[in-house]
Amino acid sequence: MKATIWHNPNCGTSRKVLARLQEHGDLELTVVEYLKHPPSREKLAQLYRDAGMAPSEGLRRRGTDADERGLPSASPDTVLDAMVAEPALIERPLVETEKGVRLCRPAERVEEIL
Repeated sequence: MKATIWHNPNCGTSRKVLARLQEHGDLELTVVEYLKHPPSREKLAQLYRDAGMAPSEGLRRRGTDADERGLPSASPDTVLDAMVAEPALIERPLVETEKGVRLCRPAERVEEIL
């Protein structure tokens, strides 16, 4: 099985999810440090669609100015545009496998798609 994690190595939850994926012996794992290599707008939209989430549900609010900018109640297009312009607004970690996509908060959510 293939798995891709959009990872921030400075995030404890992201590190926990990465460790769980690495322990899963039969995974072909791709690790994308999304702050250095952000997903395209199209990819981000696809990830949220496949996760059954609105882009605003994947918005990182803590440590960002998302609330001050009104992003939690903004249109999906506005949120996606902001995330592409500032990848720090993307909540992490997002994990994609053949079984689906999850925003793995808490870390145990990754088990749903393994």
